[in-house]
Amino acid sequence: MADIRYSYRHVPTIKQFTQSRKFIRGLMGPFGSGKSSGCVIELVKWGARQNEYNGKRRARFAVIRNTYRQLQDTTIRTFMDWVPDRTFGTYTKTDHSFLVDKLDEGLEIEVLFRALDRPEHVANLLSLELTGAWVNEAREIPFAVIKALQGRVGRFPKVLEGGCVDPGVIMDTNPPDDDSWWYKLFEETRPANAQIFKQPSGVSPEAENKAFLPANYYENLMMGADEDFIRVYVKGEYGYVRDGKPIYPEYSDAIHCKEVEPVPGVVIQRGWDFGLTPACVFTQIHPDGRWLIFDELVADDLGIDTFADQVNLHCAQKYSQFQFEDYGDPAGSQRSAMSADKDEKTCFDILRGKGIKIQPSAQNLTIRLESVKKPLNTLHRGKPQLQLHPRCKTLRKGFQGRYQYKRLKIAGTEERFHDTPDKNQYSHPHDGLQYVAVKVFGGPVRSRTERTVQLRYEAVPA
Repeated sequence: MADIRYSYRHVPTIKQFTQSRKFIRGLMGPFGSGKSSGCVIELVKWGARQNEYNGKRRARFAVIRNTYRQLQDTTIRTFMDWVPDRTFGTYTKTDHSFLVDKLDEGLEIEVLFRALDRPEHVANLLSLELTGAWVNEAREIPFAVIKALQGRVGRFPKVLEGGCVDPGVIMDTNPPDDDSWWYKLFEETRPANAQIFKQPSGVSPEAENKAFLPANYYENLMMGADEDFIRVYVKGEYGYVRDGKPIYPEYSDAIHCKEVEPVPGVVIQRGWDFGLTPACVFTQIHPDGRWLIFDELVADDLGIDTFADQVNLHCAQKYSQFQFEDYGDPAGSQRSAMSADKDEKTCFDILRGKGIKIQPSAQNLTIRLESVKKPLNTLHRGKPQLQLHPRCKTLRKGFQGRYQYKRLKIAGTEERFHDTPDKNQYSHPHDGLQYVAVKVFGGPVRSRTERTVQLRYEAVPA
């Protein structure tokens, strides 16, 4: 029998990871820290821990990756670097399975590689009986898949055939952001049956796996990289790496994010966005001219009727002494074109029925965006005119780049982006904010925009 030679000398965090017997184990670290290799070795050791039955120790693992291309190019390749085909077993390309049966006498480890972009893989995954599972680059995988896996592990071998030793799910990843299910699971919920293992920064004296990386690997990785990239991929910290173009590059968190509160006696202007992800933002023009953005409510899969009740309750509890002005998407005043019911209520009808005297704002995207950029670019008495309270978490992350123009996937050309903002969880409160901005700052913006269009029209030859 051949041997696999692997040492934990340069990866002490991975050693701790393999010694744990928690049902869910997460391994997080920077680029090049040996996470995937450590998980491959753990699967082999895990299989060897199974009970013997009729002279054999048997195990079955699912290995999950987001796409088949990633699975083929990285995950399977890493696995075979440590457990080569033919040397330790047989890889069957037609069903993406690897039977490891030449590593130790009587040991049979079945490894099933599955990608989530292949419907047949997903359907198969939900019916498997497994010893355990490895989720590679877990931040890319929906949490629903993790939950489904928890119900499939621990079922092979059967109890009558020796049972399963140490059932569970292991996961590795580069750091996600603090909006992710990974962060919520390991940093907020922190269930007793789950444990996270964090590898140190690649530029710290404790950096792991550096003995097997090229010279100056992390130093070269940082050349020309922005702060967010370095935080995530070099230092191994939670963060967000932009994949699109920020809508508001003018925004600076150090300058615009301040703990501002509404001034009593001054009207609060609320901006509304509708749909099944409704949002309401709370703003106010301070007597000194600053635009204060101090609160937000954002919902998911909720109708406007219930959401309006939540907003009214929130205001009764926090802003009972204030008067409100409300602005929203003009589409909220229209009935569905698919409905034959003439008595069907619009979003505006529903809000007005609850005492919210909402007014339509503007739909022109250019005017809306420029109306927000105007106070972003303005200093008023030495202070930024737009000031955002940090409690507005979704708006803040949107300003920091998550509200973005999505990158066009065009090979062989310079970077190009869509010309309209990506519709995501951050776009809805930002739409609401724009509806207020148009009413407050849109007059000069509209005049300038319309004048620019007129000049362009006049410049066209007859």
